[in-house]
Amino acid sequence: MKHATKVLVLAACLAGAMLAPLAASAAVGVDITIAPPAAPVEVIPGPRAGYVWAPGYWDWRGNAHVWVPGRWLPERHGYHWVPDRWEQHGPHWHHEPGHWER
Repeated sequence: MKHATKVLVLAACLAGAMLAPLAASAAVGVDITIAPPAAPVEVIPGPRAGYVWAPGYWDWRGNAHVWVPGRWLPERHGYHWVPDRWEQHGPHWHHEPGHWER
């Protein structure tokens, strides 16, 4: 392989490695016309050092709402967890995925 080709392949690999975290963090919202049910009562476990509780939420899978139970997430210093939520926009419901925010 010629030197110029090796440099080009290496540059493409490095560019892909830098862009991969951006693609991994992309989230896709969902818009549907069926409101989510009321959230069930969820027992929140006691505090856990180094972790943040992410409450459960209704997810839309195919043609029905499915309850996703709460879970512990490793704490990210300087950030807080914004839980998943559904927002009504006219006749549609939009799912906004949970995410970390400064």
